[in-house]
Amino acid sequence: MGEFWPVADVLAHLAGRWRVDRTVRDLAGGAAGRFEGVTLFRPLDGGGLLHEESGTFTWQGVARPAERTLRFLPGTRPGTADVRFADGRPFHDLDLTSGRYVADHPCSADLYRGEFTVQDADHWRTVWRVGGPAKDLLLTTDYTRQRP
Repeated sequence: MGEFWPVADVLAHLAGRWRVDRTVRDLAGGAAGRFEGVTLFRPLDGGGLLHEESGTFTWQGVARPAERTLRFLPGTRPGTADVRFADGRPFHDLDLTSGRYVADHPCSADLYRGEFTVQDADHWRTVWRVGGPAKDLLLTTDYTRQRP
């Protein structure tokens, strides 16, 4: 993809409900999985957004419910976000003012490198490459805005 869609304020852009389609590939072992569900970004007391994701994760033919919660807080610069895990631990920064952003998150000895790209007002993607002694994964997530 050569063109990205700049976002002046990431929190305002993400607010609302998104359909989620994620593929997970284990690059070392060849196994593949898929998550399908929804993400709701709703206002958080004190500012920011609560990111609540829920759906079905299918891994090696076994489907089970899956969910996660993140906090998207106002970032250090206008229009950016400070993304945190549900318990408040730091995850990564997010700046989509150019329509594209790369973030790193060290997790034990593994490194998560995420690329965030915005295609237009209703579509964005994350690609996380996870590498290290414990993991060798590629997670690609497509988000499509759901209108009321």
